[in-house]
Amino acid sequence: MSAPVVSLLRCCQRSSRLIVAKRPWSSSSVSSPPLHIRMLLFLTQRFYDVEMFLSWKARLKRRGLLKKNAYYSYTESRYGADIAAAYYVLNLKGGFRFVGQLEWFRADRKGKFNWDFLNYKDTPLEEVDMSYTIINYTGLSNLEGQRSLQTLTLRGCPEVDDWFLARLHVFQNSLKQLDISHCPRITIGGLAALRNLKGLRRLDVSSLPQISSPGLVVILLEEMLPQCEVVANGYNFS
Repeated sequence: MSAPVVSLLRCCQRSSRLIVAKRPWSSSSVSSPPLHIRMLLFLTQRFYDVEMFLSWKARLKRRGLLKKNAYYSYTESRYGADIAAAYYVLNLKGGFRFVGQLEWFRADRKGKFNWDFLNYKDTPLEEVDMSYTIINYTGLSNLEGQRSLQTLTLRGCPEVDDWFLARLHVFQNSLKQLDISHCPRITIGGLAALRNLKGLRRLDVSSLPQISSPGLVVILLEEMLPQCEVVANGYNFS
């Protein structure tokens, strides 16, 4: 529990004790206590209920995140690694394109998608777009077998962090384009881990809020990946 919240609780408790001790009304009194006093009493009585609700809500959200990013072992055993990876992407409302195909498979806002992707068994994924999804370090296990993956878009993913970027080395022989723009948890330490992606030709690191010296970061990336175009918009380089 945070310090401000604890202080508020203690304040409410002290106030309520003083109110009870000094209240001028009695159980037989016709008049009711003032509104601000009733509000303090209510807050004191309900504080722990609210805290329990918020804690329960946070645990439920975390459980949902873990479930969504679980390893699709059953799907892989039944349909193969490529279909399992495709199913994972669609379940997170992402999109992908198979190798040698022009058609993209995507989930809509309600999470519904076309099941025709099941017809492409043993066809690896070439492009994956996970923009604004909750993909995380654990969920990346579902894509690690995609060694033909050339384009990975992670724009605005709130769970993509430095550990996630460090794990991208499994795609070092195939990945050519990577978009990690607008990811709030990425720091310069995670960007340094991209040095293993020697085949990368385009890297978008625009608008990363944890980057305080974007000019130096761009120089670092260009030195690490001399064949790569580094895109860094949304910064003040002055």
